[in-house]
This record gives sequence, structure tokens and C-alpha cells, in this order.
Amino acid sequence: MTPAAELSGITKRFGSVLANDSVDLTVLRGEIHAVVGENGAGKSTLMSVLYGLYRPDAGTVLRDGRPVRFRSPADAIAAGLGMVHQRVRLFPELTVAENVVLGAEPVTRRGLLDRTSAVRRVTELAERYGLPVDASAPVGGLPVGLRQRVELLKALHRQAEILILDEPTSVLTPAQAARLFAVLRTLAETGTSILLITHKLGEVLETSDRVTVLRDGQVTGRFVTAETSAAELVHAMIGRNLAPAPRRPRERPDAPYALEARGVRLGNTEDPGVTFGVRPGEIVGIAGVAGSGQRPLVDALTGLGPATGTVELLGADVTSAGVATRRRLGLAYVPDDRDGRATAPALSLARNLVMGDQRTPELRGPLGGLRGRAVAARAADLVTRFGIRTASAGVPLSTLSGGNAQKAVLARELARRTPVVIVEEPTQGVDVGAQEQIHALIAEARENGQAVLLLSSELSEVRALADRVLVLFEGRLVAEFAAAEATEAALGAAMTGVAA
Repeated sequence: MTPAAELSGITKRFGSVLANDSVDLTVLRGEIHAVVGENGAGKSTLMSVLYGLYRPDAGTVLRDGRPVRFRSPADAIAAGLGMVHQRVRLFPELTVAENVVLGAEPVTRRGLLDRTSAVRRVTELAERYGLPVDASAPVGGLPVGLRQRVELLKALHRQAEILILDEPTSVLTPAQAARLFAVLRTLAETGTSILLITHKLGEVLETSDRVTVLRDGQVTGRFVTAETSAAELVHAMIGRNLAPAPRRPRERPDAPYALEARGVRLGNTEDPGVTFGVRPGEIVGIAGVAGSGQRPLVDALTGLGPATGTVELLGADVTSAGVATRRRLGLAYVPDDRDGRATAPALSLARNLVMGDQRTPELRGPLGGLRGRAVAARAADLVTRFGIRTASAGVPLSTLSGGNAQKAVLARELARRTPVVIVEEPTQGVDVGAQEQIHALIAEARENGQAVLLLSSELSEVRALADRVLVLFEGRLVAEFAAAEATEAALGAAMTGVAA
């Protein structure tokens, strides 16, 4: 049988960077084919070549056995391809329904968009695939996790014959992910070919039929999933075995809270609000489905949004204080929206690494500008200490892989050695090697006596790092678990309201 798609000898350069080096990939009809590798290994570039976002410098693409040259994603879509990108590509001013049906809109007799029909279709689609979202809501007001769901619904709406998914479950609960993969398996059984880019090797082993591993732009392994293991895949991805998980230090149950929230309401609710605290030398994890109240909670704690109740930082009431005051008192923050909240992608890596400290005497020049040498020295130190892979600290941050951009944000915030650190989704879309490094950095912060609040939709991450786990559901804290009690089953049940 003719493969659904074939990539042969694909080579793609960006300046001096060789992203894909003579890569071959065959996609069979009705298979789930996982493509895995470290950040910067060339996975997304290869999929972007297949989807028409990039033109290869060498090599050929075959669709149903015939050579094709996609000039744009529109050509790829017309040829039956769909792609869900890791970085959301939606129109923020449009509603969820308008984004999902864009390009395949239901119309009235007068040729206008039938919004009622669009909302109905998208609502039915969301229910069918277990991806709940308000079809009438403007996309610009949604958190990152819900926007990613909209991207996934958009691809499913187009009924693509080849579906490319880049980290599709990063914001789903285990139950939602299981339901999604059941749907993908059904699609595959009816002939849809699915290309799955994910860093969750458990999903790869449970879901895929075959696996292709990339490292430094080259294929380092091809596996039949049923005949391989996580250890074998990791070794092919990073060329070594993973280090053991960070060890937890002794608990400090009597220490006063470094960060405390009392009666902080998360949205329009009549509940008394959430109350909890984080002690020095402790990691408190917060688990919950995207949209359960994480954004208003973080905004209240960091000063990025209003807060009801009381927020205390190192014993000081900061409920009405702004971001700058809280940073000055000792709060660091790693947002979940790396591009929108944490960085200026068009600026250099060096500028991003000193962001927030630009007014300090060390970095500020006599005329109010930055001291170039001081910035370069700070950046060089952080690049070395935190293992950020880059050609130069002077390149735009946007040229870094997702994992290295994430390490840059963590380097900037953790290097300040503040008493309190809030970290959201630290390894979302990050490969296993970078995950290992990031987890070690967070554990090191705890060992240094810092209080760490960790918000993550990755249950394995929360369970591996947190000393205590709190669960958010519909703006309320519905459960608390000690580390030993935080099983995946217990957390998953609480995240869906069973423990409410």
C-alpha cells in the first residue's frame, strides 16, 4: 500500500544552523507515528516542512506517492493535512467558534458567517472529543491551556487525512488525555494518519505504532513501539541515561510561611476563597485542569491582577502592592506563557536574561541605558551556569528551542535567589533531557531554603517534586495531599471534582 506521506533526504538550514540533516520519514495510512527528540532536535522543523511552513533546502515530499511542493499551509490543508502547533496560532479578537471554523465556515443563504451554526458545531465537537471550552468566548481572554484546546479542535474540525499534533496533551488531565487518545485511535482505525510530537514517553509507548527519534537534526533511531522501552528511547534521544529524581529534604513543619494566601477569591464565587501557605525549603504543588483558577490565583499572588482577601510575602501584607514591590521584597515568577508574559522574543537572549534587573546599579549606565559589558557578563554567566544551548547570547530569544528559552526564564528568576519563587508549567513542551535539568534547578531552589509554589498540569511533575499537593477545581481548593498520598488516581479524581 502506498504510504500516506514520505519525506526523503530532507535538509533544512537556518543560517549556520543545520536543523534537519538528510532526514527520511515514512508515514503509513492509519498509523500513529510518534516523532520524539530533545528540544532543538529538528522535530518541529521537519513537521513544518511537511505542512508547508518551510521549504526544504534539499529532499522531496511525497503525498500518496506523488511529489508535492507545498508553497504554504493552505496547500497542505488542501492536500488533506492538519497541524496543531505547540505555540498557539489563533486570532485573539475572534471567538473560539470563529477560530475553529475559519476557512471552513458554515454560511447563511446570503453568504455570511452563520455564527449560531458555528457555535453549535464547535460545542458538539468539543463534547465529542472531551475538550470542554466556551465556543462563544473571545480567544484573547482564554488562558494558554484553553487556547491550545481550541487549536486541537480546529484541526479535528477539518477532518484531516494526516493530522500532525505537537504536544497535544500538555494541558489535559489523565482522563482527558486518555479520551483524546481513544479518539485518535478510532481515527487511525478509519485510515487517518497521525504524527505525534510529544515529550511524554508514557504516551508514546501506550499510543503509537512506530517511533522515529531525532537528535541534532538526524535520525538516531526507528522503533516499532511494541518492541522498545522508555530507556531505549531516552538513550536514542539524549545519548545517555537519565539521572535519578531529586531527593526531598527533611520537612520543616514549624517554619512560618514565606508566602501565604488567606481568603483569596478566584473569580465570581460566593466561596470564602482559597487559603494556603508555602514555607521556606518547601515545594507546594498545585494541580488542576486548565481554567480551574490558576490564572487569577497567580495574578493575585504576583500583583498582576486584583486580589480579594489577604496575600502576605515574608510576613508583609502585599495585597495591594504592585509587581515591582513584590519583586523587590523577594518574589520571583516563571509564567506559563513564555512568549506573552515571560520574555520579549524579538530581543536578544542577553537582554531577556537581565529583564527586571535593568534598573539595578550594576546594570544601569550613567545616562539611564544599560551597561553593555555588564549585561554581556551577566548573560555569559547564566548561559554557562544553567546550560543554555545557544550560538551566542546576542541572538534573538526567538531563535532558541523551547527548552532553552524555558531554561533562560528559569535562569533569570532562580539566579536572583529570592526567598519565594512561583513557577508555572516549567516543562511544558520541553524534552526529557531539559526536564531533568529543570527539575534539578527547582529542587536546588528548595535545598537553598527558598519557598517554591509549583503550578503544573503534569501530574508526574507535581508528584516528583512537591512536598505537598493542593488541587484546584472551579476556583476552589478541593483537596490537599502529602507527597506520599498524591497518587495519580487520587489527584486525577480531585481534578475532575470527585473530591469536591
